[in-house]
Amino acid sequence: MRRYKWIGVLFGIAVILFAIPLLPPSFNPARPKDSVNRMEKALPAPEREAAYKLQTVKNDMETTERLSRAQIDRDIRKFLEQSNAPSFSSDKALKRLMVMHPEMVIAQWHGDGKQHQAGQAAPELLRVAKPHLVEARSGAKQRGSFSTALFAYGGKSYFATSIRAHTSGSRERSLTALVSTEVIQSVERHQRRNMRLIPYPQEGRYRIESVVPGSNAETTVRTGEDNGNASHYSVDEIVVKFRKPLSDKELLRLRKELKLTVVRHTRNTYVFRSGKHQTNDLKAYFVKHWKPLYAEPHYLYLTNDRGALGAMDSGNVSAIVPNDTLYAEYQWNLPEIATETGWNVSKGSPDIVVAVLDTGVQSDHPDLKGRLVKGVNIVDPSAEPEDDVGHGTHVAGIIAAEVNNGEGVAGMTWYTKIMPVKVLDSSGAGSTYSVAEGIIWATDNGAHVINMSLGNYAQAEFLHDAIKYAHDRGVVLVAASGNDNTDRPGFPAAYPEVIAVSATDPDEARAEYSNYGDYIDVAAPGTSIPSTYPGSRYAALSGTSMASPHVAALASLVRSADPNLGNEEVMELLRSTARDLGARGKDNEYGYGQIDVMAALQSAYGKENSLQLYPERVRKELERLNKGMP
Repeated sequence: MRRYKWIGVLFGIAVILFAIPLLPPSFNPARPKDSVNRMEKALPAPEREAAYKLQTVKNDMETTERLSRAQIDRDIRKFLEQSNAPSFSSDKALKRLMVMHPEMVIAQWHGDGKQHQAGQAAPELLRVAKPHLVEARSGAKQRGSFSTALFAYGGKSYFATSIRAHTSGSRERSLTALVSTEVIQSVERHQRRNMRLIPYPQEGRYRIESVVPGSNAETTVRTGEDNGNASHYSVDEIVVKFRKPLSDKELLRLRKELKLTVVRHTRNTYVFRSGKHQTNDLKAYFVKHWKPLYAEPHYLYLTNDRGALGAMDSGNVSAIVPNDTLYAEYQWNLPEIATETGWNVSKGSPDIVVAVLDTGVQSDHPDLKGRLVKGVNIVDPSAEPEDDVGHGTHVAGIIAAEVNNGEGVAGMTWYTKIMPVKVLDSSGAGSTYSVAEGIIWATDNGAHVINMSLGNYAQAEFLHDAIKYAHDRGVVLVAASGNDNTDRPGFPAAYPEVIAVSATDPDEARAEYSNYGDYIDVAAPGTSIPSTYPGSRYAALSGTSMASPHVAALASLVRSADPNLGNEEVMELLRSTARDLGARGKDNEYGYGQIDVMAALQSAYGKENSLQLYPERVRKELERLNKGMP
């Protein structure tokens, strides 16, 4: 037992430094990494990576600021709308607004010739803030709304904002607020503490080819409408329908000769992916040597949200776009992995539970209402698993923030439950023992999926025993690979019972902070991901810690689509339906590729059932492929 405790101490020193990468918030999907790319050309590798990470931190901080401003703006406007009601009480309404937004230091209401202020601030802060409050209110009189730039006081940053409602006669209705943006500094401190600087090589991109339906004649798709006259296929995959199912010996022969992996398999129909040959070469080989019923490119079922899924995504299967206020502008990550179309197949189930082993979760966050089940505080068993760091709440929101509730952000699942298991303390560190104990507790208390956005590079027998305990009982385990840009295996991600996740940027490149290696299973978006944050706020954080819950959420969606799948089957399904990026086939950067929600759920739901998702034109083409018709 002493040995385990000693290993636990070593683990605790490094755990938070490992997988909680970039913390703070902000990224504008419209301007990816232009400034970083310019730096890359002029700087040697170590400095280049440092510049990349610093730019990511800056982007995250800017996005968090925008998230804060957007939420404040929305709720002030709601306040002003309510102020027209006969029963309106400015005192009660202001108190509610201040409770909803604890970052509001003061709120000044001007209405019906009266003025009321809620909140308190130190006299010196008020003196510094006064010209900014005046500027905001003056700007609102001219433009309807105005928000000042950030200003500093006492090592913290603030801004003033004011919105003016439609006036009745000469009466003015407006609300002016002084807002603290301490969340930005919190995120920055956290990220700088946990980011380290190591160079990595640039990677390539995976291609999708477009062809005229029913032929291999290449065509060009320039707009969404073009998809109606084109099919898409993966250049290194092929669909082959044999006259009878292949034996294990025949499959082994194909793997050796063509470097093939089986992407999907239904009776005597196989989808192969080759790490050596492209579609046309594969077709020629199978037609010549196997005389199959047919050998065709992998149409329609391609795992690509904008390319391979283009024919389905544009006009065939409707994208479900939620109304959450921060979704459209900031959440690039969910459309990137075909979540919006995947929701046509499954939105999740309240019977599926994802345990979040982390720093705890804010239990009363308005965007996590009704999504939490009983959890545990391993660090302090006498306390509730509340989040005193921010990391766990952010991870939980990626998985299960309420969707389509007109509030904040959207999680990947609509109904999946979160089990908060606090295994990391207020410093963001935890021992191997606490993590292992958390795994066992979550397993014994009904978790179907366990997310671990934590780790380090030391193997510990006790931790591995706990992981095997959970795996043997059917739990799907997912873990972040780490943020040191190294191929050194990190644990628990590198254990064979765990799905190891690397992180991608909005341009589908591996994020320069993300670890890599032959143990990586899949990749997921990890850079500037908006989600829930303590204090009922929102922040954009970056790192493999943010990538991992995307995969855990998808595992929960798959289990809701087919509850009969075992954990190994779920893991293999996530790998086999991932959209290949980088070098063809499995590689050290992305594993089997970036997860694809639509493709994974289609596979889990079953080909026959998923046909009903498409209009008649698409169903006929899919049925033709299934039957081997010419």
